[in-house]
Amino acid sequence: MENIEIHKTAIIHPDAKIAQGVAVGPYAVIGPHVQIEENVKIGNHCVVDGYTTIGQDSQLYSGAVVGSPPQDKKYKETDEVYLTLGEKNIVREYVTINPGTIDGGGKTIIGNNNLFMAYSHVAHDCVVGNNCVMANAGTLAGHVTLEDNAVVGGLSAVHQFVRLGRLAIVGGCSKVVQDIPPFSTCDGHPAKVYNLNLIGLRRAKVDSKTIKSLKQAFKILFHSGLTKTHAIEKLEQEIESSPEIDHLIFFAKTTKRGLCS
Repeated sequence: MENIEIHKTAIIHPDAKIAQGVAVGPYAVIGPHVQIEENVKIGNHCVVDGYTTIGQDSQLYSGAVVGSPPQDKKYKETDEVYLTLGEKNIVREYVTINPGTIDGGGKTIIGNNNLFMAYSHVAHDCVVGNNCVMANAGTLAGHVTLEDNAVVGGLSAVHQFVRLGRLAIVGGCSKVVQDIPPFSTCDGHPAKVYNLNLIGLRRAKVDSKTIKSLKQAFKILFHSGLTKTHAIEKLEQEIESSPEIDHLIFFAKTTKRGLCS
């Protein structure tokens, strides 16, 4: 294993696939079906198991457990289910990430450049996009979707099958039981929509004209008193189309658990 740094106390199954430039710290355990790509760093006491792939330049800190069996009573040890972690992800201390389940499609999929802070949890069959942040002890139940650049505050819990839209941010200690619309700031128990995520939109270099249109769209969706169906019709008729407006309308149309109020 040239150019691979493995501490003498680490336990790596001989069938695991370890690429060049990988570093594995003391007392880490890596299972037989694991694939670790270039320049990944595995900290001390980490466990990587199951049919798990970790993309290049990612880093797991002390005690992270990635790929352990899903916490689902229907799961059987013979189930071949998968977890894919993309590139340049930071997985901090004692984070847990589970693979999918047979009933849920068999895959948990995580994109690139995400930050999972200490003690956060990603359950089975979740889909996490790119550049997302989960703060300390944030929790995703099964089948949750985080679109790109979504932020989950510390000690917040997201109900199963909920979606968090692109550039949405959820405040700490929130209880999220319905879909969080893109570009919004939400908070509460249960979480409610409070405003646009103006800071996130500006950081993403969304132009002022589009931000103004999104403000108008949010007024129609959340303050007009219209039903969701009629509010969407009004959006389509009155708000000029843009990628952000089109995505907001699509998200609202396709919600299954309902939009956060």
